Amino acid sequence: MAKLLLNILAYLLVITVNALANIIPLNGQTTGEISNKLNVLFTPAGYVFSIWSLIYLLLGLWILRQFPKARRNLPVYQETSSLFVLSCLLNSLWIFMWHYENFGASVIIMILLLLTLIRLYMKVKASDASFWDLLPFSVYLGWISVATIANISYFLTNIDWNGFGLSASFWTILLMIVASLLASYFLVYENDWVYPLVIVWALIGIGVQNKDTDVQTVVFTAYCLATIITLSTIIYMVKQFKK
Repeated sequence: MAKLLLNILAYLLVITVNALANIIPLNGQTTGEISNKLNVLFTPAGYVFSIWSLIYLLLGLWILRQFPKARRNLPVYQETSSLFVLSCLLNSLWIFMWHYENFGASVIIMILLLLTLIRLYMKVKASDASFWDLLPFSVYLGWISVATIANISYFLTNIDWNGFGLSASFWTILLMIVASLLASYFLVYENDWVYPLVIVWALIGIGVQNKDTDVQTVVFTAYCLATIITLSTIIYMVKQFKK
């Protein structure tokens, strides 16, 4: 029961911090307003960030599934509670670092959040959890994988990093390829078709964000990679269905 209460409190904390950060807003600016201060090609269009609503909804359902006494002590919940609480604390701390423009610290915290979610994801899978218990973390990890790359890109842009003389378009395309390789890894080696779709969602958003700019190679690459991942995921799902 104690771990369930901790999970509930941690969940309420992260929801409250994220909501108030934009309602107040913290430091007089919303999360999106800070993101829009710099032109970072890897940053998706604003609508893409609505995925946070889905993530928090799925995490809320994950906690609700722990309420029945018959489920409360299942390994999938008992062995992941501390990691879940830590992820919520890191998420909340990131909000403060971002809103007060401590971008270097925000990168460190984001990487820690990513590592925590990777470990949490692995723990859930190792517990032979159901699809519905893994789903929140497939989506969450997929998005934080993208967010980590975007956060690092924003920080490097903020400090005027010259990219070793290579163009922003080159680095953006390279980063999109890295994200696509991650999607392929999770699809093939983790048998996870949800994670790749989160990457697709982000890639399409990057294409939309840059569609009216002069970096059409970035737009073309984003849409091509999104199409390839989508088709690969559909083929995988069809094969799984036929087994």
